[in-house]
Amino acid sequence: MNTLKTFVLMLVMSALLLLAGFLTFGVTGVIVAAGIAMALNFFSYWNSDKIALRMAHARLINYEDDKDLHQLVEEQVQRAGIPMPKVYIIEDDSPNAFATGRNPANATIAVTTGIRRLLNREELGGVIAHELAHVGNRDTLIMTMVATMAMAIGFIAMAAQFAMWFGGFGRGRVGGGGGSSGMIVGLVGLLIVAIVLPLVATLVRMSISRAREFQADATGARTSGNPNALASALEKLEMGTSRKAMEVNNAIAHLYIVNPLKGKHTGDHQVSALGGGSGISGLFSTHPPIAERVRRLRDMRADW
Repeated sequence: MNTLKTFVLMLVMSALLLLAGFLTFGVTGVIVAAGIAMALNFFSYWNSDKIALRMAHARLINYEDDKDLHQLVEEQVQRAGIPMPKVYIIEDDSPNAFATGRNPANATIAVTTGIRRLLNREELGGVIAHELAHVGNRDTLIMTMVATMAMAIGFIAMAAQFAMWFGGFGRGRVGGGGGSSGMIVGLVGLLIVAIVLPLVATLVRMSISRAREFQADATGARTSGNPNALASALEKLEMGTSRKAMEVNNAIAHLYIVNPLKGKHTGDHQVSALGGGSGISGLFSTHPPIAERVRRLRDMRADW
């Protein structure tokens, strides 16, 4: 179900990008929009993992640096049937972890020092299984493509704003064929591109991110064979990140197993605008509510 939802939302995001280009520059804009997206995707495909690790201040460690962690990753790798990723450590007391890499053969997994201290071996194994599920499901590639399409829409939205401020909004677009009516239609199109489409693109991007988290939970629980361990880990991580938020850039917050900014500028029982909320705020969340993730994992165990 989450896979189908992701596919449909990817189609929606692609349609939004092409629509943004068409409403702003006409048929030429469709080609421009596709070109921008392809260029951004090419750059991100080869560099997004390096950028994420640098932004997280992650440090590569070898087997001798942390034998227990490497052995635990190796165990879960064998269960998942994917190549051994590089292992990184993040010197941060806030408990968290993430995986990145363009494909399973070029993957990395990073954990904080805080998560190493907080979780027991079974719980940490569940977290690692979750992150390896992201690798196996190609979630990094999927989210990179989604992010670059959203970025391309943002670039076109800025161009639309420029056109509105400096004129020329009646030329080269659908409905811009001269006269006051054509100018009005052109202006409405630019308003949609400048305001509505970036908002819709953000909502679609967040929805895809939440769907991939649910999918990684389910896949990780099956490969590790212990849904309860992952559920317990998520409960501990929610509490730990609420008490101490990470100093991390918003751009990579979606990579982590739980929202790393939770508790930042909020109370212990609140959530930031980036993840874990409900209602309207939940629509803009990168992560599903922990309670819902835990419930689904407990239900998985009950079905076994």
